[in-house]
Amino acid sequence: MTMMTPAPLDQQQQEDEEMLVPHSDLVEGPQPMEVAQVEPASTVDSQPVEDPPTMKFTWTIENFTRLNIKKHYSDMFVVGGYKWRILIFPKGNNVDYLSMYLDVADSGTLPYGWSRYAHFSLAVVNQIHTKYSIRKDTQHQFNARESDWGFTSFMPLGDLYDPSRGYLVNDTVVVEAEVAVRKVLDYWSYDSKKETGYVGLKNQGATCYMNSLLQTLYHIPYFRKAVYHMPTTENDMPSGSIPLALQSLFYKLQYNDSSVATKELTKSFGWDTYDSFMQHDVQELNRVLCEKLEDKMKGTVVEGTIQQLFEGHHMNYIECINVDYKSTRKESFYDLQLDVKGCRDVYASFDKYVEVERLEGDNKYHAEEHGLQDAKKGVLFIDFPPVLQLQLKRFEYDFMRDTMVKINDRYEFPLQLDLDRENGKYLSPESDKSVRNLYTLHSVLVHSGGVHGGHYYAFIRPTLSDQWYKFDDERVTKEDVKRALEEQYGGEEELPQTNPGFNNTPFKFTKYSNAYMLVYIRDSDKDKIICNVDEKDIAEHLRIRLKKEQGEKEDKRKYKAQAHLYTIIKVARDVDLTEQIGRDIYFDLVDHDKVRNFRIEKQKPFNLFKEDVAKEFGIPVQFQRFWIWAKRQNHTYRPNRPLTPQEETQSVGQLREVSNKTHNAELKLFLEVEFGPDLRPIPPPVKTKEDILLFFKLYEPEKQELRFVGRFFVKSSSKPAEILGKLNQLAGFTPDEEIELYEEIKFEPCIMCEHLDKKTSFRLSQIEDGDIICFQKSTPLESEEECKYPDVPSFLEYVHNRQVVHFRSLEKPKEEDFSLELSKLHTYDDVVEKLARQIGLEDPTKIRLTAHNCYSQQPKPQPIKFRGVEHLTDMLVHYNQSSDILYYEVLDIPLPELQGLKNLKVAFHHATKDEVVIHNIRLPKQSTVGDVINVLKTKVELSHPNAELRLLEVFYHKIYKIFPYSEKIENINDQYWTLRAEEIPEEEKNLGPHDRLIHVYHFTKDTAQNQMQVQNFGEPFFLVIHEGETLAEVKERIQKKLQVPDEEFSKWKFAFLSLGRPEYLQDSDVVSSRFQRRDVYGAWEQYLGLEHSDNAPKRAYAANQNRHTYEKPVKIYN
Repeated sequence: MTMMTPAPLDQQQQEDEEMLVPHSDLVEGPQPMEVAQVEPASTVDSQPVEDPPTMKFTWTIENFTRLNIKKHYSDMFVVGGYKWRILIFPKGNNVDYLSMYLDVADSGTLPYGWSRYAHFSLAVVNQIHTKYSIRKDTQHQFNARESDWGFTSFMPLGDLYDPSRGYLVNDTVVVEAEVAVRKVLDYWSYDSKKETGYVGLKNQGATCYMNSLLQTLYHIPYFRKAVYHMPTTENDMPSGSIPLALQSLFYKLQYNDSSVATKELTKSFGWDTYDSFMQHDVQELNRVLCEKLEDKMKGTVVEGTIQQLFEGHHMNYIECINVDYKSTRKESFYDLQLDVKGCRDVYASFDKYVEVERLEGDNKYHAEEHGLQDAKKGVLFIDFPPVLQLQLKRFEYDFMRDTMVKINDRYEFPLQLDLDRENGKYLSPESDKSVRNLYTLHSVLVHSGGVHGGHYYAFIRPTLSDQWYKFDDERVTKEDVKRALEEQYGGEEELPQTNPGFNNTPFKFTKYSNAYMLVYIRDSDKDKIICNVDEKDIAEHLRIRLKKEQGEKEDKRKYKAQAHLYTIIKVARDVDLTEQIGRDIYFDLVDHDKVRNFRIEKQKPFNLFKEDVAKEFGIPVQFQRFWIWAKRQNHTYRPNRPLTPQEETQSVGQLREVSNKTHNAELKLFLEVEFGPDLRPIPPPVKTKEDILLFFKLYEPEKQELRFVGRFFVKSSSKPAEILGKLNQLAGFTPDEEIELYEEIKFEPCIMCEHLDKKTSFRLSQIEDGDIICFQKSTPLESEEECKYPDVPSFLEYVHNRQVVHFRSLEKPKEEDFSLELSKLHTYDDVVEKLARQIGLEDPTKIRLTAHNCYSQQPKPQPIKFRGVEHLTDMLVHYNQSSDILYYEVLDIPLPELQGLKNLKVAFHHATKDEVVIHNIRLPKQSTVGDVINVLKTKVELSHPNAELRLLEVFYHKIYKIFPYSEKIENINDQYWTLRAEEIPEEEKNLGPHDRLIHVYHFTKDTAQNQMQVQNFGEPFFLVIHEGETLAEVKERIQKKLQVPDEEFSKWKFAFLSLGRPEYLQDSDVVSSRFQRRDVYGAWEQYLGLEHSDNAPKRAYAANQNRHTYEKPVKIYN
């Protein structure tokens, strides 16, 4: 997989992606979600693999919250003879996530060209429940350019720094690394076609999920044949026609010698690069693609192919137990989703699929005229398709953690799958018993990595022989059955012991690579599906088109292969200078990429090349004189000297080496041709050391135009005054016109263009061959004011610094609003003033600008502060790249005033109504919480005029803090924590000496993996409990406060929770006796828990408001 720079992701998406990247302080935008995956050496020939050196390293980081540094390195550890260390960014590498990488500890001292390959995982250990430890794995070939690799968005900082989550205990964080070092293979020289007979697919950046699916579909020959038979015409374009794009792709997979690109296909889907970079769900893509093809096949000879191959049917039934009533519904499926969690293998999943559910008690079935009845509900299969696609549910939503998780449990699948087993237990009575549902495994699609990203590849046996192949993007390798089957079951693997003599317990680690989709082919349909597909199946126009493409590609390949035998000669002439100066370029003389170039064999004598030039330009050899260009120390590029007669006898290759020390394959020349009065070429004049070749540009201030007017020789001892008449003639001026002369010296990094004294000789003015003289009419002072750029230096300064900026409204960051021509030297004030004038705004200080992130193609997260940068260039530069985009917004108050304010998002909970209103409160940064409450009182509806308010910090459904009125708001964070405002109940104001104010939280229990885990939800609150008050009395007050109906409230359980462990209470228990301890970390660690099911709709402002991932669904637009 190649590493690509992605196109835009929205900010939320960007924050939530898991990223595998080399760490870089420079990268601010989203980085690719995939990394170049280099397989270990063993996969090439499937030779036996030595166990790679492996080690687990644990790093305990104390005083974690006091780490006041951007980067933090672990101690060094050695694996496979190499030195490693872990690198973390405790506050995130420009993201609100912990960033963590594996780093080559001695990369700075290693020899040139070093490289090492490792498969590794990084983890943050959950010190309360180890099963909630967060572990991510990847593999990488480390080298000087990428000496560290890992995860920029490892885990949200909000989770890490929350003491109740278990990752930060006693201000200590525990990090683990498991590293397996493998032998490096010469990855690039491997030839898939030669080794396996098959070719791979190129990765566009996060499209390996698509590549694995396409390879699987391609290797179902009946499907491929149907695609070839879809009608397309020679006028279709692949990028606009899915059938043609897929035909083209399949043809290339069949006949190419190297890997195939998928860009035409994704273009035919209507995907932009944004889509291509998003890792979609394979099942989703499979369904959408098949639906599209099914639609395109309608009315053609291949109509119905998709259904014939992939469509099966099942029957949903509900059957009453005590009365004669049965309801059935037939449904079709193209793939089946099978549970992985709780199932040991495919058969267990099918057993679960057809499991009978009893509908009884509160859950009785309403059977029309029979009313509510006990019933059984289930699914049975009417028929299975010839090609059975099984989607394994490796990704599930974890309600406890409010996030998607990947199930890495061991899950077995057989080479032969018998769905008629146990007397056809999966089949409905009306199924066709004459069809034998015995299937053979054809392909295994694998996902390696975590829930938010990773890598996809496929194991396929195209002809159902014993030989398996691994299709991993561009690379195809032969594999044995163990690799394709057992190694993709998932589960845990035991690491080999490092010290066999010692009695250490074997270390197990979770395998993050496992199967998530299986394709089986029914034995009775095998011969029909694994059919022969050859050129006869491909439309003639397609064959012609693709062979032509192949021919062109081959020509390009030959061109490249023979490049070392040739030199490119770029020949610039007067006509190029005339065409380019003042249009394409203003500085120097020519853009060499736009002049005529010749591809000449290096062995060819230069004199023979001159004959080619004579044919091309119609200039006889004797009238040609060539000059070599030279790059000067001031970075300008000028003709330096003519070629000598002796040099012209040399070969082109020798000449290129003389003229060019940089070893590129180009020779740049200027062709000097002189013309007589009859405009016919004449021999070039004899050049002595005294003769200097000068080039002349004319500037016309009133038109603001600069153009090339010619070149001629001058004597170095002569003076500029002697050539004024000739210059006037070139310009078309009268012979006695007063003109001013300037020498264009350089333009990088700044303009240097100096007035030339007409009375000083060229030699004394240090004028030499290839110099440029700019001239213009002498302008009287009064006309200088009329012209914006009255002289050559001011015009060149303007050209050098002018910058067209594309402005976009920050609200619509994808749409260009308008463009303004500005100067790179404009100050912050100049830019906002010109922008204000453009949009008709009187006060420029109300404009706020935001710079553009060149990597993500999005606005940067932080706006530009008022006068926070000096010049326009500072606004446009993004690390080593420069952009021409700025975003603007119009504020309701001046920016300097706004910068002195703090914006807080406060959720106000009404005392009597069940409603929450979000208020944005803007106050000076030095304000206090008391000021926030005073402003809030003017905005909200109070239950009575004298009501008092308080501000709370709520996080994950727990109250962590009541803010004192005197606390400054500057450091309050409303991004991770919800700020909640509420009225203080009267009973809390009059607490007696033995009354206690306790925390009350809602919770549910999850008993996954035999460990009880408490999960809080809903709105936490305070409650006053009185001395001697029983639970029964407290329950009564809680029910009244929450207004819960009796029937529902009767199901609630009540518990005292300390450090996450519930102790259930009886109605007679005295509640206050439990809340006596003072040595807990915070009040939220002891609370009264209300255990019941969470059936309330999720509120939009929930504490983890910025942690949800919104995945864009797969769409194929054409």
